[in-house]
Amino acid sequence: MTTPVDKFSGAMRQLPLVAILRGLTPAEAPAVGDAIVEAGFLLLEVPLNSPQPLDSIALMRQRFPDALVGAGTVLSAQQVREVHAAGGELIVAPNFNAEVIAEAARLGLVSLPGVMTPTEAFGALAAGATGLKLFPAELASPAVVKALLAVLPKGTPLMPVGGITPDNMDEWRAAGSAGFGIGSALYKPGKTADDVREDALRFVSAFAGTLRA
Repeated sequence: MTTPVDKFSGAMRQLPLVAILRGLTPAEAPAVGDAIVEAGFLLLEVPLNSPQPLDSIALMRQRFPDALVGAGTVLSAQQVREVHAAGGELIVAPNFNAEVIAEAARLGLVSLPGVMTPTEAFGALAAGATGLKLFPAELASPAVVKALLAVLPKGTPLMPVGGITPDNMDEWRAAGSAGFGIGSALYKPGKTADDVREDALRFVSAFAGTLRA
């Protein structure tokens, strides 16, 4: 049996990019999901402030059994339970909330809370976080990644989110970023599946380039 953590570990080795699909509707989910998964993405996040997010998560969980599908903007333990009930296996938050992380861990889900400081980062790991989302990355820099990784437990996945583009991934990767969350540069409401596919391929190609550098 492949657990959510197994899927996360595999994705982190293969393509550690989280597709943040804020505003996605259930009607769009199959086509947009196809575009992203066919490009190589294995980590799919539907923020809970999207229209009928649990329906989109359920649809994509069924359509892409090998991908790790879940929710973003998860702010309470109750929401963790609702995502789990819909089949979601990934819990992403903009903040550090120990109750959200603990509930995700209790249910065997992958948890990526948002942190900015060493205090938040260590607190999140102590609560059971699988990895850490550096958010908003616009407030940080590659130097912040380097500084955090110098004190965090070796191997801690630290993933900047916010303002990440194919053109700036290189410097973040050089500082030690394990992966990235990709939002409006990949998908925003009204964007066609074909356009999403094109941008997804650009991100995949750019990330592969950082590995060769």
